[in-house]
Amino acid sequence: MTIRRLGIFPNMGKEKVCAALPEFLSMCRECGIDPVLPDSIAADYGCASYALNDSEQLSNLDAGVSLGGDGTLLKMAGYLAPVQVPVFGINFGKLGFLAEIDSNSIHKAVTKLSQGIFSYENRSLLRAEVIKDDKIFKTADALNDLVLAKGTFSKLAHLQMYINGKVSGTYAADGIIVATATGSTAYSLSAGGPLVQPELDISVITPVCAHSLTARALVIPMSEIIEFRALPGSEELLLSADGENVIAVIDDMCVRIRKSPYTMQFIRLTSRDYYQTWQQKLMRNI
Repeated sequence: MTIRRLGIFPNMGKEKVCAALPEFLSMCRECGIDPVLPDSIAADYGCASYALNDSEQLSNLDAGVSLGGDGTLLKMAGYLAPVQVPVFGINFGKLGFLAEIDSNSIHKAVTKLSQGIFSYENRSLLRAEVIKDDKIFKTADALNDLVLAKGTFSKLAHLQMYINGKVSGTYAADGIIVATATGSTAYSLSAGGPLVQPELDISVITPVCAHSLTARALVIPMSEIIEFRALPGSEELLLSADGENVIAVIDDMCVRIRKSPYTMQFIRLTSRDYYQTWQQKLMRNI
């Protein structure tokens, strides 16, 4: 398959992205790809446009590309996963685990894209359901991780965890991270969680600064259903998905985490494997 309509999700807060965007648009046109920009800036660059809140327009894209860091790619994934549009990222940030194309390899990537020289890779997402009075009050999907953490108060979060309806742990901690395999290199890793090959269908449960000598990360199949309930006397908690605040969770709510019905299809344009990436980005502290 060749890509003809490419949705571009640029982080215009980065000077390098702003400087590189005109040349990137020219490369796309030279290779027969129609670049499509957010409607807020499309007219400035003479491009077709899309609206972020219009799923029909987004579904008409052949692929999406982020220009920025991993955070930009995660935001793009939040819009494109529900409409099943494949994505890739060009890294203008620092580590770039998800945005795997370096900014100096743009021309080669665009050429491969136009010629259909790439492969697809599916990644699973997690879904959080906030339950109140036995009804789903709020939902959120995450490619990297879901985090339930203490709010503005200095007290620890006290949480009871259930897996498939059975009590499976009690935590006194700053919070709990439930990460996908894709997200194992992000916040979970900083909190002591393991590195996981990103195509595996698992959830990584990692406590943050647990007040315990025995609390460790737990890796379980993503088919398992996880629930968290605040213990009596707990303060307000905050639920976030891929770094974006979702809702304040109070003591009469339950947070249920399961496999999302969405998957994210990544376009692979390089032959670099994950073990090389981990070595380059983490082991050498680059």
